[in-house]
Parts: sequence; structure tokens; C-alpha cells
Amino acid sequence: MENESAKELWESFQQQIPNLPEQYDVWSFGDSKELADKSAALVLAGLKTATCSLKRLYDIEGADLPRVGIYSVILDGDGQAVGIIQNLEVFVFAFDEVTEDVAIAEGDRTVDYWTEAHKEFFKRECQSTGESFSTKMEVVFERFELVYAA
Repeated sequence: MENESAKELWESFQQQIPNLPEQYDVWSFGDSKELADKSAALVLAGLKTATCSLKRLYDIEGADLPRVGIYSVILDGDGQAVGIIQNLEVFVFAFDEVTEDVAIAEGDRTVDYWTEAHKEFFKRECQSTGESFSTKMEVVFERFELVYAA
């Protein structure tokens, strides 16, 4: 099912920037309305310029890892498009090797906060796939820039 607000935002972006690719991703941050709203607001405020996900989930789904240059329409917790981001950097690291740069880019501001928040989130994701969380799990880091806002 296509998200109509995402389609409209992408079409508006296309009118301003020629030669954009036809393909783009559509998603929201986190696993709850509250987390999606909070993260989207941080992106729009310029305080969140990155996101992380478990590499294992890409492996399970047989999905390609994100790439530099791809565009994503970001949704809020109500499924409404709020902005478009473009990936600038993608790399993989072990969960327990998170750096201050990663934590700050994610909008979490400290490694300790990032670690606790992501440990709980990743545990929930692992449970949904029957996996066990480990601090040695690989994490996919995506640094992005907000290129268009609703």
C-alpha cells in the first residue's frame, strides 16, 4: 500500500529538484507512535542526523543494506510524511563499539543514553524475530541530511 502523503511530498520535492530518481524509501523511526514522532521532530530540528538498525534484520529479510545517496520519506507516528532525507554515509559496527559521534548524530547526546535506549529497542526487535540480543551484534549506521521538509 502506497502512502499518499509520502507520494505528495516526493512529487513536491521533484518539482524543485530536477532529475531525482523515481525510487525512494518510506518509513518512520522506531516501533511506536511516540518514538516516530520524537525522532521525526529531532530530524526536522536538525538534532538527529543519523539512525541505526540491526544488520541481522537485513540478513533475515534478505534485504540489501542501505546505501549512500538513497532518499527516504520520513513519516511521523500518524503515518504522515514530514520530510525527506538523503544518506551521506553508511557503515557497520559492533553494538558495544558505539562512539560519541554516533550517539550525538542520533540525537541521543551521550553514549550511555544511546546504549540504554538502543539496547531496549534492539531487544524488542530481536524478540520479534526469535533472535537473542547481544552487545556484539552488528549495527548499521546511516548518516543523513534533511533535504526537504513538509
